[in-house]
Amino acid sequence: MAEGSAEANTGGLDYESLDLTVEAIREFSERYLPDEKLLELDHDDEFPVDIVNEMCGEGLGVQLLFIPEEFDGMGGGAFDVYRVCEEIARVDLGIATGVLATFLGADPIVFGGSQEQKARWLGRIANEGLLMAYCATEPEAGSDLGALRTVADRVEKDGQVVGYTINGNKQWISNGGFADLYSVLAMAPGGPCWFIVEKGTEGLSHGKPEDKHGIRASNTATVSFDNVYVDVDSLVGEAEGQGLIQAQVVFGYTRLMVAAFGLGAGWAALDRAIPYSVDRIQAGGPLSEKQGYTHKLIVPWVVNLEASRAYIEETAERIDAGEGTLNTEGAIAKYMATEFGNSAAEASIQALGGYGYTREYMVEKIKRDVRITTIYEGTSEIMEMTISRDRWQEHLKTRGQYYHKQAQDMDQLHAAHPEIGAGTASLALRALAEVLERARVGRLTRNQHILLRLGVMISYAECAAAAARRAARAADGQLSPKTDQRFDAATLAVISRVFARTAATKVTEEGLQWVRGADGITDADLAGFEAALGLAAIHHAQAGLLIDMDTIADVLYDRHK
Repeated sequence: MAEGSAEANTGGLDYESLDLTVEAIREFSERYLPDEKLLELDHDDEFPVDIVNEMCGEGLGVQLLFIPEEFDGMGGGAFDVYRVCEEIARVDLGIATGVLATFLGADPIVFGGSQEQKARWLGRIANEGLLMAYCATEPEAGSDLGALRTVADRVEKDGQVVGYTINGNKQWISNGGFADLYSVLAMAPGGPCWFIVEKGTEGLSHGKPEDKHGIRASNTATVSFDNVYVDVDSLVGEAEGQGLIQAQVVFGYTRLMVAAFGLGAGWAALDRAIPYSVDRIQAGGPLSEKQGYTHKLIVPWVVNLEASRAYIEETAERIDAGEGTLNTEGAIAKYMATEFGNSAAEASIQALGGYGYTREYMVEKIKRDVRITTIYEGTSEIMEMTISRDRWQEHLKTRGQYYHKQAQDMDQLHAAHPEIGAGTASLALRALAEVLERARVGRLTRNQHILLRLGVMISYAECAAAAARRAARAADGQLSPKTDQRFDAATLAVISRVFARTAATKVTEEGLQWVRGADGITDADLAGFEAALGLAAIHHAQAGLLIDMDTIADVLYDRHK
């Protein structure tokens, strides 16, 4: 693991400090960012730089969260950052993106810089509240960081490298027009490198703000480098060729931040749809009492978001425990939370009907905003490919036992807690193992589309297992005190049961569809494959689904029987 990797944040804040931080964000937002102000910023396509400076400065100091204590920060861990990112995203994803840009921009320093560089730059961010921009994406390369065209040429004096001249263009850069510091990925003679460039450096410029579909309260612009000179001590890590390693070491961590954005925005939308349905009377009663409304537009998205939360929290705890970068787990968390957040916002528009489609009501804006979370920091399609490639290798290395072993773990959990749906999660994992093995035998992964579909099935199955583990810990009173407290243990068990059924159905139906669709099985072998998937057991496990959905609706609407 590279110097200053995920271990840098091990431990994090105590519960009281995190709680105070979250509460401070809420109070700040209520004071400076009411809905009327957010709608105005969205309408005017305005980045509220003064407010963001307050958030990342003396007013709120949220930038201190990711800076180690030795450099005047709070030393927050991945779990702390997830909770804070979710809270800011509940307010406004555009503003959250402006804050995230500083988090991201500082990551190369936090996770790859020398001690002197950390003291220099992180100390200034902590004490001066500097805004940062993370300049990685390029017009022709998109999310492919290896396809760099921005170059950094050495400047030598008396045979010694004294600096670099940077030339190139970066696109879709958050805070690009307002940053005080820019972390820039460029190709040096020794390989990709990160450089820190200060605002006002000769040759540094930015384009006009992009006219975006959503997150209009953020600033997104091209950033150009025309013979921009930086001293050699601006090379992060003080050695060439470390740039991609420094970027990859934090993918699990940074994707967790975006996952939290999807989670927060999804809940922000649902938290507007739920009270609306109480007040909206239709056909003699409130919408909140109609299954056709709650069980289509509210309950499924609550379940999905909370399943993704279980995966986010589990991954954050593992990062904080020093288990490594967890890039694949970060990809799963991001994929599920952002896709579900986007869908929850879409459902919330439908839930409000014509009102939801108007800009006076916040759900329309939330939907436009949350869409970006499925694109930036790696698109959903890149996440699907990342997930499937990694887990495919695990399947091969373990001779097909990777998910069978996880299924066994779920069986043991089911024996201890039969109420949490772990047995159904086990069925999903066993079916996934069978789909992967059939793909291996039929060499189906030669089809890129099959790889992407496998990534989706893997994500659902692993989220089901995480939701079951979270429900079990809640039942045993072993959840972290930092965890979200919206639902009690009994409700988490019901949520886990519902999602496990969804995951098992997803894996078997789509697994069967694509194995057969790719001609990976003959008609003669089809019945045997269906039996191996456990279709009958998965169909049996659907018993009680509607009652469980009723129970979740009762909890959401505080209907005590």
